[in-house]
Amino acid sequence: MLPFWIALQFLSSLPVRLPGMPTPQELGRSLLFYPLVGLLFGVILWGLNGLLNGSPLVLHAALLLTAWVLLSGGLHLDGLADSADAWLGGFGDRERTLTIMKDPRSGPIAVVTLVLVMLLKFAALLALIEQQHGVYLLVVPLIGRAALLGLFLTTPYVRAGGLGQALADHLPRSAGKLVLALSALACVLLAGLNGVSALVMAGLAFAWLRQLMLRRLGGTTGDTAGALLELLEVGVLVGLVLV
Repeated sequence: MLPFWIALQFLSSLPVRLPGMPTPQELGRSLLFYPLVGLLFGVILWGLNGLLNGSPLVLHAALLLTAWVLLSGGLHLDGLADSADAWLGGFGDRERTLTIMKDPRSGPIAVVTLVLVMLLKFAALLALIEQQHGVYLLVVPLIGRAALLGLFLTTPYVRAGGLGQALADHLPRSAGKLVLALSALACVLLAGLNGVSALVMAGLAFAWLRQLMLRRLGGTTGDTAGALLELLEVGVLVGLVLV
């Protein structure tokens, strides 16, 4: 179970302590548990949604969004901010884009992107509460983290060294494909036809975002993986409340 705890420590702000430094093989296997971490997040959000039932709608949605952000410690939002700055400031150049993503500072484009994504997510959560579709809180975090597994399965990692390289090099690929299939099945079992709709929307968005990465960078980085997760989550959530 060590790979699960590695995944939980990396993807969440929950108080998880590892017995020691993971090996590259353990890091690679931890990717297989990313969808399970997403499902765990979904269960927490779904439970919180039930506890907040009857509270003022705007406050209800704001607390759900706050919990969603705090669960991941803003990890993927940081990747989205870095990617937004780099995509505009890189002017189509691969090396310049990669260099900007290393800069810890956030420019105006990053701030605007984060505000818009959070605004859309808040509005979608508000609609979700009104429509009483709490099951979406289970499905969307699962899809978002399964997408990270799918990205590392299908896309080269372009920064040599570091955690991302270990994940990519030591990911058990056959097991990864099986986990993706089981994740898709879980979405359908949880949400029925809406689960199918969520998978279709996520698949289309994933293909488009992956193509952008390949065209600009030739692959993915940790920052673009975080951006992919955040954009998929908000896109699928908005799509679900509109259908």
